[in-house]
Amino acid sequence: MAVKFISTIKENGLGGWYIELVDTLENRTATCSDINQYEDAVEQMGDDYGGDIEVAWKKDDNVTIEHFEEVRIEIAKYQQRYDKEAIT
Repeated sequence: MAVKFISTIKENGLGGWYIELVDTLENRTATCSDINQYEDAVEQMGDDYGGDIEVAWKKDDNVTIEHFEEVRIEIAKYQQRYDKEAIT
């Protein structure tokens, strides 16, 4: 059974965003200020479970549409790279 991670998009108060990644089994949290940090955190934390993870997404109510779309697009690119690597 996959371990559930929760990824929450949040405003950083400085005109940008960050993603809070929570491992619900171990109650570990990573704060990621960009997609590269997020990718690294998911990989590192997911390795503890052999990559058998499920990611649920949330966003704080005050996240702007622009920031939400920026993260959504970046995550879609990440997912495409991940899917491509899994095939080869």
